[in-house]
Amino acid sequence: MSDHEDPSRDRLKQHFAQRVIHQARQVLEVWQRLQRVEWNDSGMQELREAAQLLQRYAERFEQTEHCQLALQIVACLSTVGANRGRLSSEVISELNQLMQRLSRTGLRHGDRFEQTTLPPLRKPVYLALQHLERAERLAQQLDFFGMNAKPLDTANAFRAAMLERHPAAILMEIDFAGPGNGLLLAQAVQEGLQEKIPLLFYSHEDTDTPTRLAAVRAGGREFFTGTLDASSLLERIEVLTHVAQYEPYRVLIIDDSRAQATHTERVLNSAGIVTRTLTEPIQAMAELAEFQPDLIILDMYMPACSGTELAKVIRHNDRYVSVPIIYLSAEDDLDKQLDAMSEGGDDFLTKPIKPRHLIATVRNRADRARNLKARMVRDSLTGLFNHTHTLQLLEDARFRAERDGQPLSFAMLDIDFFKKVNDNYGHPMGDRVIKSLALFLKQRLRKSDCIGRYGGEEFAVVMPNTDARTAATVLDEVRKRFAEIHYPAQPHDLSCTFSCGIAELRDGLDGKHLSQQADEALYRAKHAGRNRVEVHG
Repeated sequence: MSDHEDPSRDRLKQHFAQRVIHQARQVLEVWQRLQRVEWNDSGMQELREAAQLLQRYAERFEQTEHCQLALQIVACLSTVGANRGRLSSEVISELNQLMQRLSRTGLRHGDRFEQTTLPPLRKPVYLALQHLERAERLAQQLDFFGMNAKPLDTANAFRAAMLERHPAAILMEIDFAGPGNGLLLAQAVQEGLQEKIPLLFYSHEDTDTPTRLAAVRAGGREFFTGTLDASSLLERIEVLTHVAQYEPYRVLIIDDSRAQATHTERVLNSAGIVTRTLTEPIQAMAELAEFQPDLIILDMYMPACSGTELAKVIRHNDRYVSVPIIYLSAEDDLDKQLDAMSEGGDDFLTKPIKPRHLIATVRNRADRARNLKARMVRDSLTGLFNHTHTLQLLEDARFRAERDGQPLSFAMLDIDFFKKVNDNYGHPMGDRVIKSLALFLKQRLRKSDCIGRYGGEEFAVVMPNTDARTAATVLDEVRKRFAEIHYPAQPHDLSCTFSCGIAELRDGLDGKHLSQQADEALYRAKHAGRNRVEVHG
């Protein structure tokens, strides 16, 4: 028997791959923590050590991609050490790109177009349900969404699994292994854990308040009753095990004094914040479109134009209405500060300012702005981008594709016979199918793909660096897998399909025409029998 046919060797390789992926996760978690707290020597050292360990594992287990990324991360951090611990915006951006690439090596199914043999980076979810068949059916449904779930049928099997590996979350039936035993079992395994595991309880029958109170005291974060629906469960687990964005905050500094701007940059860079500086305020609008900052720091007094004048110009553009503007100036006259604030500013900081004060103000404002923007640009039912913002993202992607000479595809998807779903099963079921497809697309596509809800049962996907043929291959695979999902219903389970139209960017096309072409391809898919993918032209 040759090596590649040896099943024990394959299992060993899979085990080694899992070890590498677990360490990759450690690196990403340290990186995330650095985004939330002030960057310091100990945090940087922890990141360096985690990356060095990933490098060693990856070399040992012949995981080339992880090895190269780990080497680049270590090299990047070494430049910081050589520069007396000073971070630059370029280094933060480079680290961020490396972390984004690392997160795509196995964090989600289908994160890259080529098939990967590595298992998903996420820990499994443990399903402790009374009926093993029900747990196995649920695990199969969750697998369609790219989530690894492990059914367990006895208390001993559950305890053994917990000793072997802590899961991402636990779904525990309250009567698992006997009446009320699920509550006691869940409570027992959480005791002594520094970091509690997200715990979700389930009861086939509706329960009384004392039972729910016991579930809360056992650490329950959610309580399901009746029929278990994979997409509802997945949605809650996604929220409870939410991985914060890896993207550092981005700040545009507009100041005619190069020395002052450099000082502000260094302070913010030391906290892991990406900066870009403009000493010519007249270039501000072009820089805003290119850099897309979370926040703007603006000098009050500049020869070419004052800070308040520039703030008014920025606020004239609907796209930048919610971007916080902080004035940073030596002006200490309170009346003048208040006047400046009324001209589109959100805060006024007086020079000289303590670094920690500046960092905390920028972090808090940028974080709130991101949360506000998410509410403005996202659809409330699915959490996907709304129609208007999807078109804006398409226009941004078109600009970058033309500038860099890269392909770009735009896809439109429409759930087949959706009216029948609403008519036969009711609008709540219709909403469930829409949310289910939204989750499915988020799981199956890359993070660099922008997914939007175009309206009703229609979705759109902006796919950078992707030609139409590749886009069709990827989305056709998504289409086949989505059709396999079953939604529990009466008199029989429901399953749905979608049709898809794809257009690729050609010379002279703008975003409007590209979306029209995708719409025409979708129309053709509908008329050719539905449940298919068509490419324009």
